[in-house]
Amino acid sequence: MKNKILNDLKNILIKNNLKLSSGESCTGGLISSYLTDIDGASNFIEQNFVTYAPKAKQRFLNVKKETIEKHSVVSKEVALQMAEGLLEYADVSISTTGYSGPTGGDDKNPVGTVFIGVGLKKDGKIITDFIRYVSKFNTRCEIKEDFATAALEQLLSFLKKHV
Repeated sequence: MKNKILNDLKNILIKNNLKLSSGESCTGGLISSYLTDIDGASNFIEQNFVTYAPKAKQRFLNVKKETIEKHSVVSKEVALQMAEGLLEYADVSISTTGYSGPTGGDDKNPVGTVFIGVGLKKDGKIITDFIRYVSKFNTRCEIKEDFATAALEQLLSFLKKHV
């Protein structure tokens, strides 16, 4: 399943001459790793960031300090600002911020919760979207893999709708 998603992403990006950048937090570079498993990834990947600390999100992805303070670093608002900030580097973006455990989270967003942001520059406009996803897995590594796969699925769905 993951390989089909990756190949479909590659085909859409290359066919439409689009470059992708990712900004990952809780997935720790796993999305980047999956994307670079594809032969020819250099034809559609521009830059990828692992911005684990809030200050890194601010510095490299233009996430506002006020947004983090108001909504928390794990929020739809931060995921969207990450996705939008990445569009300074590429035409398409994907971002993740969440709790992969075993600590962290709260009643509203427990361990296993991720916010996935996606973005696209098209016809001089910026289009962004997000989903809140809750993993069914329990271990940190399984949750990270699940988050990364869910993020790639979300990006593929978003691109099919908007490209």
